[in-house]
Amino acid sequence: MRTLIAGGLLAFALAVFSARAEPIRIVAAEKVYGDIAGQIGGANVTVTSILTHPNQDPHEFEASAATARAMADARVVIYNGVDYDPWAVKLLSASKSPSREVIEVAGLIGKKAGDNPHLWYETAAIFELAATLAARLTRLDPAHHLDYAGRVETFETSMRPLRERITALRARYAGTPVTATEPVFDYMADALGLKMRNGRFQLAVMNGTEPGAAAIAAFERDLRTHAVKVLLYNTQTGQALAERMRTIANHAGVPVVAITETEPEGKSYQEWMLSQLDALDRALGGR
Repeated sequence: MRTLIAGGLLAFALAVFSARAEPIRIVAAEKVYGDIAGQIGGANVTVTSILTHPNQDPHEFEASAATARAMADARVVIYNGVDYDPWAVKLLSASKSPSREVIEVAGLIGKKAGDNPHLWYETAAIFELAATLAARLTRLDPAHHLDYAGRVETFETSMRPLRERITALRARYAGTPVTATEPVFDYMADALGLKMRNGRFQLAVMNGTEPGAAAIAAFERDLRTHAVKVLLYNTQTGQALAERMRTIANHAGVPVVAITETEPEGKSYQEWMLSQLDALDRALGGR
């Protein structure tokens, strides 16, 4: 009897300890992944995101000592991969921990170096992140496994309007020629069935190099002759050539749709994506 009582008290104590345990510390290299972590983890996690400002060029980011400490102390670290955030890889290598869970989003969907790094515009990557994170949190905190499972279901339900919007816009605009200052929106453009032009120019701008004269001339011609219906403009970079193309588009009467690499303040991932799709729909002449 005493053994049973002692066992029961131990189980009760463990349950109380688990319930009162500190939230799991998560560090996300990009704000969008921190948002997903918050949606899946809820009150059971605390989330710190590193790249959080839409007016900040992610490609020019340099990690501080505070960033290094945050990642070293985290139980879970989420980063993009495919050379988008190489500073995160360096910090993880400098503070290795066998108990830390590390999620590289690119690896979840088989992306490798050289692939387009703007993975948040690929909804499959976001779904994989949500499911993977729930599994990792369950491993770290099995007492709250029902919480994590329930939040994954809630998340998938909340993504339904976005998936439906993508399907509707694809039916309306598939095959429409568009262009962009950088390949930020490419995964979403593919999902919508849009025909993206001027890829060489976009890659050069993204990589900080000068596009060839022929690529520049072709881009300008597309805008001036209305060979493209929309210019997708990345507002987070200030390259002179990209701004020049925006000016030409404005003069030619080609609609310019602003896009960002960083999730805006006050919007969830779902709201961010839907707002950009709404702007694109308006620019293409939708209701």
